[in-house]
Amino acid sequence: MSRTLKVGTRGSTLATTQAGHVRDALIAAGYPAELVIVRTTGDVVMAPVERIGVGVFTMELRSALERGDCDVAVHSYKDLPTAPDGRFAPIAVPPRVDPSDVLVARDGLTLETLPTGARVGTSAPRRRSQLAALRPDLDLHPLRGNIDTRMGYVASGDLDAVVLAAAGLDRVGVGERATQRFGIDEMLPAPAQGALAVECRADDTGAAEAVALLDHLPSRVRVTAERRLLAQLEAGCTAPVGARAELAGGVLTLHAVVAAHDGSTVLRAEGTVDTGDHPDGPVTAADELGRRLAADLLGRGARDLMAEDSPEDRAPLVPRESTTAPPTIAET
Repeated sequence: MSRTLKVGTRGSTLATTQAGHVRDALIAAGYPAELVIVRTTGDVVMAPVERIGVGVFTMELRSALERGDCDVAVHSYKDLPTAPDGRFAPIAVPPRVDPSDVLVARDGLTLETLPTGARVGTSAPRRRSQLAALRPDLDLHPLRGNIDTRMGYVASGDLDAVVLAAAGLDRVGVGERATQRFGIDEMLPAPAQGALAVECRADDTGAAEAVALLDHLPSRVRVTAERRLLAQLEAGCTAPVGARAELAGGVLTLHAVVAAHDGSTVLRAEGTVDTGDHPDGPVTAADELGRRLAADLLGRGARDLMAEDSPEDRAPLVPRESTTAPPTIAET
């Protein structure tokens, strides 16, 4: 390919780090590439995501891709709507990193050792509901901002802890700041958390050829199960739904949770499939597993739980005035 592929990304440190890995992979495969920064509403509006709209981090990036401002777009896969979009070629999924959620707490504390009534920051309904189920005594606070800003609330004493995605911390090199990584039996992450989605225009065959080389089949299989579950539940990325799929020896295991916003009711489901035995291949097997678990959860009342209004009406925390320069590591 003679042209240089323009790789569109949000401008945060995390987003440009993620997109930089994609750019480097394209270059290594023989396709010249460079980053193009696309500013989005989600980067400047600090209201909770559920208030400013699902897809706030991806819609404007996709619009830039459609206009031709970039040739390739890199998203956090968890932020993309589940409905397919005919404007774009099939999404490539590079190797996924740790999908876990983590606790960053003062004094090395864990969820178990946080004191009664501890102040914990997170805006995601999925995290709030699971935290409330595990520790109903916690004082949960909504917040927005980049990773350093969120961890700064702990350092300043405004909060005792915050919950973040391990992928964000690991990708920008501060994973050691986590005081606890949540296991599957403690907190399930957002469907497709830790995975990237790389896409291009449907009519750009040259870019599509390059992007297809980035696809990692085991990662695609795992996120297919998780996102199919989300789609069948008719839930968006801000719903109190968690999912995590693990693939070992060809056997795919999907764990899922739907919880009431206040944590009073938690529905869990788990299922497995041998992806090597499916006549239509592992991706179809993963898709069917996601459908099966969603049907199980819906049959047990998941839709009613997701329909409940969130009790959170407090505004997100905002940074204190400080004499130090604001941090620059991007949110996840």
